[in-house]
Amino acid sequence: MKRDLYFSKPLMNAAGSLGFTPDSHNGISLDSFGAFITNPISLRPRLPTAHPALIQFPGGFLLHTGLPNPGLSTVLKKYSAKWSRTDLPIIVHIMADRPEEAKHMTEILETVENVMAIELGFAPQLADDIILMTLEMCLGEIPLIFSLPHEQVLTLGPRLIQNGAQALSLAIPRGTLTAENGELVAGRLYGQSLFPRALDLVHSATKIGLPIIGCGGIWDEKDATDMLLAGAMAVQVDASLWLPHEALKK
Repeated sequence: MKRDLYFSKPLMNAAGSLGFTPDSHNGISLDSFGAFITNPISLRPRLPTAHPALIQFPGGFLLHTGLPNPGLSTVLKKYSAKWSRTDLPIIVHIMADRPEEAKHMTEILETVENVMAIELGFAPQLADDIILMTLEMCLGEIPLIFSLPHEQVLTLGPRLIQNGAQALSLAIPRGTLTAENGELVAGRLYGQSLFPRALDLVHSATKIGLPIIGCGGIWDEKDATDMLLAGAMAVQVDASLWLPHEALKK
């Protein structure tokens, strides 16, 4: 039987912001959160990029890490018992670029206690057909949230919802900047300057009936409220969690 996707509270962290499990020792209160989202997880271990980068720009920064992680098997060995003991439902974010691997990971995660949903993330410019195939192969009892690049939310999103996905979320946008050595660096973008575009996209998505989780540039309580008023079913917070003086007021 298909499980429902329901958030008792509309706030949560975004994938990649707080590690693989809730940690009471990091100084960040999660009392106002309705779920915890893990860092992105691949089927096999993934090493950091050889040239990590953090480049600031007006209103934000670009981060390039390579999304390192120990792989699903190691993550489960290390954290699944902690997931079962936490009060927060766990949403596992998986790297779903290869449909067969995504299916295998989903089948494993359906049996893990306290995993309420799977959020599937994709590489930039991945073809719509591959994402739709991933949905078809991963459909089962556990709710699926598709984290889509901004460019695909309004075009591909309706087809995913029609075919069984339970929600969409806004993937962290990507961009390219020049590093100090003159080389171009591509990475994920964070910061307050991203909020107007994210809010507009959520508003457009809800106008056509898409269940969507907002993310991008949410820096304070007003931003989160505005995103919910625009129609978001929930809100993901990312970089503001790394700056305690800027973080959402609890």
